[in-house]
Amino acid sequence: MRDALLLLVILGAVPFIVRHPFTGVLAWAWFTIMTPHQLAYGVFGVPLNMVIAAVTFSAYLVTGQFPKFRADATTVLAGLFAFWLVMSQIFSLAPENSQLYFDRFIKTMLFAIICMQMADTKLKVNALLWMLVGGMGFFALKGGLFTLLTFGQFRVHGLPQTVLEDNNHIGIAIATILPLILYVRETASEKFVRNGALVLFGLALVAIVGTHSRGAFIALVMFGVYLWFKSSRKIPIAIAAVVLAMPLLLFVPSKWTERMTTITEATQDKSFMARVDAWIINTKFAIQNPVTGAGLRNPYDRDLARLVDRERAEEARAGHSIYFEILGGTGFVGLAIYLSMLASGFLKAHSLSRERPGNTAPRWARRLAYHAQISLAVFAIGGASTSMEMWDGYLLVLALIAAVGNLTAAGPQTPRINNAFDDDRRARWRKIRERGDGAATPAGRLGRARVSP
Repeated sequence: MRDALLLLVILGAVPFIVRHPFTGVLAWAWFTIMTPHQLAYGVFGVPLNMVIAAVTFSAYLVTGQFPKFRADATTVLAGLFAFWLVMSQIFSLAPENSQLYFDRFIKTMLFAIICMQMADTKLKVNALLWMLVGGMGFFALKGGLFTLLTFGQFRVHGLPQTVLEDNNHIGIAIATILPLILYVRETASEKFVRNGALVLFGLALVAIVGTHSRGAFIALVMFGVYLWFKSSRKIPIAIAAVVLAMPLLLFVPSKWTERMTTITEATQDKSFMARVDAWIINTKFAIQNPVTGAGLRNPYDRDLARLVDRERAEEARAGHSIYFEILGGTGFVGLAIYLSMLASGFLKAHSLSRERPGNTAPRWARRLAYHAQISLAVFAIGGASTSMEMWDGYLLVLALIAAVGNLTAAGPQTPRINNAFDDDRRARWRKIRERGDGAATPAGRLGRARVSP
């Protein structure tokens, strides 16, 4: 039943995507964030998102929006990094091993660039934001309730066979959207939405604790500290943190506490030392291939890893760091471009959020930039211990920052409806004006009544 419903939604969305390409961007975002096809049985693993992506990109080109391409710094760096992924694959040490990850990453980068370009109004920016918060909020809600019902005895995991399957990944992803949940609560006009966002925020905190992830816990602490330093209401935030932390600490099982205390004993932890081995192997691959690297995820291959470090290759697995994954896969050049892309987005958000005389950005844009920079900082810290460089969520945050920056640079614009119905309506009114002053029409009589003494 769910298969038929999902296919019906996709088929029903295609005509709207052809007419309004941004509808495809939202559908694309839904698939990349929530991967609903992985929840279905008959279409499990079927790349339905590729159908949406192909239709969306085709509609984007056909409707003539490509000439309006906005070459801001973040978009240019994202495009340059995508180009470098291509170069890395061309010179990959084992192209057959890296091909799958290259396909996944290049599609993710293409999605981010499309979002940067097509989110050209406040409505579209907020729609993308809600899609991200709603998609990840589903997993936060589910994980939080699961943790409460099981009293935290079991770990929260993401959807199988996705980027967020690992408990560390889902925990850091949820921590990344915490600032955006606060933005939704802050800007929502309806009381039930604000209350719902507050409940979701609380369950997200519980879900992060329920992952039993040390990396997610560090990201959560980073979120609290950064929010506290950036906010002008430090005392209320400190009180709220204590009020939320006390029941959580009393609620969590002893094995969670024991696991978190091992953070201070990292050098004695086998899991952490295995990550260090993987970081060293990725670094050695980059030293031997400084320009294009070894190819995405090729350092995972033991036979290749033995060529650079035979001893560590026996234990090393995943890179467990977005930075070392990029370093080993794309070389020092690729890492420099990647870090520049992240820094560009962060600095742009910081600039937009500052309360200064020269900042002409509207308040909603400043507040979104303020929360987005916290979100990006949380991911940058959490991603240092996980292989999440291919996750769409943080790239969508970058896209939102770039889109808001482009909107504020262009200045306030009056939205214009551009469809066949509107064209026909304008043509009819043009004929009326040509026949006379429109006094015989109801609108004309109303206008004359308003100006008559």
